[in-house]
Amino acid sequence: MKLLKLVPDDTNIKFLRWRVPFYIVSLILMTLSWVAVFTMGLNYGVDFAGGQEIRATFVGQQEAPIPEIRDTVAGLPDTGDPVVQRFGAENEVSIRVKLPPEAEGDKEFADRLTREITDALDSEYPNIRIDGVDSVSGKVSGEFRTAALYALLAAMAAIAIYIWVRFEWQFGVGGLFALFHDVSLTMGFFAVTQLEFSLQIIAAILAIIGYSLNDTIVVYDRIRENLKKFRKMPVPELLDLSVNETLARTIMTSLTLLVALIPLLLIGPASLWGMVAAITLGIFVGTYSSVYMAAPLLIWLGVSSTSFVPQEDKADQQAKVARGEA
Repeated sequence: MKLLKLVPDDTNIKFLRWRVPFYIVSLILMTLSWVAVFTMGLNYGVDFAGGQEIRATFVGQQEAPIPEIRDTVAGLPDTGDPVVQRFGAENEVSIRVKLPPEAEGDKEFADRLTREITDALDSEYPNIRIDGVDSVSGKVSGEFRTAALYALLAAMAAIAIYIWVRFEWQFGVGGLFALFHDVSLTMGFFAVTQLEFSLQIIAAILAIIGYSLNDTIVVYDRIRENLKKFRKMPVPELLDLSVNETLARTIMTSLTLLVALIPLLLIGPASLWGMVAAITLGIFVGTYSSVYMAAPLLIWLGVSSTSFVPQEDKADQQAKVARGEA
């Protein structure tokens, strides 16, 4: 029986032919992503925003009355501007209320506010079921945000150093830029969609960084091998060759991950939907960046056919002259 090959052995796609247009599009998308983050903001979960979160289900209803719920909660004292969003199914909601600054660290105040909200919902909607309540202080949420930022920066810095040591500094810069591209587009996605941004999403971004790094390392390793093997081949052609040679592995890895992720995305628990959506996006973005971000940047950073050729010092040259080889 003939084995199925997703990518034929003689595949020769000219990826690098379109490197400039793709780079321009990617730079525009990265810029728009950060503009969206700074203008629209991220929809922080209770982990990062602090306050009280109440999750509820309207039993026997197809859809939760979100505008009415928002008006009911906003009419209570000390609730400010509550955030009411669909959470999972059409009849499930998440109600988030930020505590006033003077109530920070006051557990009794938080408990009382939660009771007032749940009592008001119970009296207004007899078919409501309270599924859970979470409470995070503003100080703790601020520490979470800081720790999450440090985790992302540390991961990217460690990866850049690793690639730099294993290959050359140009590869480290290319890998870091590809990771920054992936993180930027993921952040922009959450800013535009206003999906909840919580500690789960930080875990998803770290997973995206790991996947993108793995894909980039495979491509870079093949580039290094081919630089030693085909020293007279023009660098753009060599990069195309390297990407094509690793294409089957890249596609198989991505498809295998998607086989596991798509069922979770479609029928998995609502609490994991945002994280799964981020990782799914990251697979496509990470694969794209390995081909069109990490590889083409090597040309502009000066990688050449002599990059991995050992350089002779003066003693080696004199030895070759003595042996009559020079």
